Amino acid sequence: MTIMRKTHPLFKIINHSFIDLPTPSNISSWWNFGSLLGVCLVIQILTGLFLAMHYTSDTATAFSSVAHICRDVNYGWLIRYLHANGASMFFICLFIHVGRGIYYGSYILTETWNIGIILFLTTMATAFVGYVLPWGQMSFWGATVITNLLSAIPYIGTTLVEWIWGGFSVDKATLTRFFAFHFILPFIITAFVLVHLLFLHETGSNNPSGLNSNSDKIPF
Repeated sequence: MTIMRKTHPLFKIINHSFIDLPTPSNISSWWNFGSLLGVCLVIQILTGLFLAMHYTSDTATAFSSVAHICRDVNYGWLIRYLHANGASMFFICLFIHVGRGIYYGSYILTETWNIGIILFLTTMATAFVGYVLPWGQMSFWGATVITNLLSAIPYIGTTLVEWIWGGFSVDKATLTRFFAFHFILPFIITAFVLVHLLFLHETGSNNPSGLNSNSDKIPF
């Protein structure tokens, strides 16, 4: 198995990315949250795909379709709560991951850091449009208040808000496009994650000392 891992073209990529990757020997458990974010992302996408099979993005039936998932679909309640609470866990890991990066100066690796910031903002956008989908009172007014903040932009603010709404208020068109965004954005996030890892593996991980020494590294 070791020979195949080091010789097979596909397994070699996995081996060099996750097993024999040179890693600083002095990193602590604070460096685990990047990997945990990957686990959270996979769980969110899988549970989201199952939820999308039963969800309807119509203002008349969205709320009842969520209730249907929880009450009538086999283990639908579990999938729904995994997805909802998984989002909270995702952001806990994300804030710790970013905080650790700021504290230990990971922003010095500019390409990796900039892609990470794009990921952070895209994840926030995904979470916001997902928050609207159950179409309860909190969802409706959350969408109304947050999107209305854009109306403060000079000259184009009002037009921009109405363009996002698809009309003159948060309604069916808004819910439909928010569902589309919520479905598409996680796959865009996945693509950015791969680029993030590509730059990370090119430069190597930061470490508590802030010194990048190739001689003091061990396999991941």
